Amino acid sequence: MNPADIRVFVVEDDPSIRFGLEEVLRGAGYAVRSCADGAEALREIAEELPDLLVLDVMLPGASGYDIARRLRKADCRLPILMLTAKGQEIDKVVGFKAGADDYVTKPFGINELLARVEALLRRSRDWGASDGGAEAPEPLAVGKATVDLASYEAILDGAPLPLTPREAELIAYLHRHRGKVLGRDRILEAVWGVKYFGTTRALDQCVAQIRKKIGDDGRTPRFLLTVHGVGYKLV
Repeated sequence: MNPADIRVFVVEDDPSIRFGLEEVLRGAGYAVRSCADGAEALREIAEELPDLLVLDVMLPGASGYDIARRLRKADCRLPILMLTAKGQEIDKVVGFKAGADDYVTKPFGINELLARVEALLRRSRDWGASDGGAEAPEPLAVGKATVDLASYEAILDGAPLPLTPREAELIAYLHRHRGKVLGRDRILEAVWGVKYFGTTRALDQCVAQIRKKIGDDGRTPRFLLTVHGVGYKLV
C-alpha cells in the first residue's frame, strides 16, 4: 500500500510535540490529521476511522487510557501506538491492559517511532486486509478456542472475544512454533517488530490476556505454558 493512502491520526495536547509528530509522519509519506483533546478524538474516530492511532496518555477531555478502553469495548481493532512521558513499568502495563498495541516513552527517537509505526501497519495489513487483496488466514485451534486472525477474534464457548493486533500476532507466532520453547527476547523481537527496549512485562501481560481468551487458567495453564527462566510454549 502506498504510504499516502495510510491515514494516521495523532492525538497529542502538547503543540510542539504534535507538530513534530505531524512533520515526521508526513515526511514518511503518511496522510496525517491530529487533535489535542481526548473527547474530540473519539468523535473524529467515529466519523472517520484511521489506519493507525498515535495516542498520548495525558489528554484533556478523555485520557489515552480511556480512549483505548472505549475503542476496544466497541470491538474496534484500530492499531494503537501509545505515547507517554512516564517511564515506569506500571504505566506501560496499564496501557497494554487498556488495549494499546505498542508503547513509546518520551523522549523517543524518530527512527524508533517510524519503525514501530511501520510494524503495526504491517501487522494490520497482514490480517486486516485493508486493501482486500490478501487471502484470509485459516482459523487456528488454540486452547479451548478457535482463533480467527482475519476478524481478530477468539471464539470461546460460542462467544467471540476481540483480540488486539498484538495479541493476534503473538498467537500466530506461538502457533507457528507450537510445541517449541521460545525465549522471551526472541518473542519480543519477532512480535513487537523492532528491537524492544522495555521490560518483558509487556509480553507477560499480553500472555495473561490471551490465556483468558483461549480458556486457559492463568494459575495452572494447560495450553500456553510458562517455561521459567526461558519463555513460553504453546501446546
